[in-house]
Amino acid sequence: MPVAKGSALDPERTRADILAKATGLFYERGLDGIGVAELCQAVGASKETLYRHFGSKEGLVRAVLERRSDRVTTWLRAAAEAAGDDPYAQLDAVFDALGGWHAEPGFRGCAILNAAAQHHQDPPRAVAARHLDRRLDLLTGIAGRAGVADPVETGRQLLILVAGATTVADHHVDRGAAESAKRAARSLLRAG
Repeated sequence: MPVAKGSALDPERTRADILAKATGLFYERGLDGIGVAELCQAVGASKETLYRHFGSKEGLVRAVLERRSDRVTTWLRAAAEAAGDDPYAQLDAVFDALGGWHAEPGFRGCAILNAAAQHHQDPPRAVAARHLDRRLDLLTGIAGRAGVADPVETGRQLLILVAGATTVADHHVDRGAAESAKRAARSLLRAG
């Protein structure tokens, strides 16, 4: 990042600025939609600065995806927790949050799963697996609190509904996908 003459460098701020700008660019254009030179120009950093902070473009991709996974996990967990102790209300809150996200302008699906589909190898694949595990943990917890016979299997089924709703909302341009998935998810909890 350009620094005014006489100002001190702030490596943490520089790293955070690069991450924030690269996150938007990768989400909008995909991992292969922007080369290193154009990426550096867009984020306002030299190649040397980018490599010093991330080691490589792959290092930046990993950092962007991990940061996004942290944000999404925190966001969905907070939505569930804000709904109180009732597991049905928690489940509704997760799908309602997803539905709000699906309706946002510029929605392009799950950046993490998109990256893993684009590059079916590490680092995107490893980050995607961890991201799905974190969602599975949240959903298995909800299923367990609902008293289903097999919370792990029900959690997996709920995960499929969450990922599927996001994919359908993106590729089928169905902004009501989360609502449909929510109804199916409630049926799973009641049947379990």
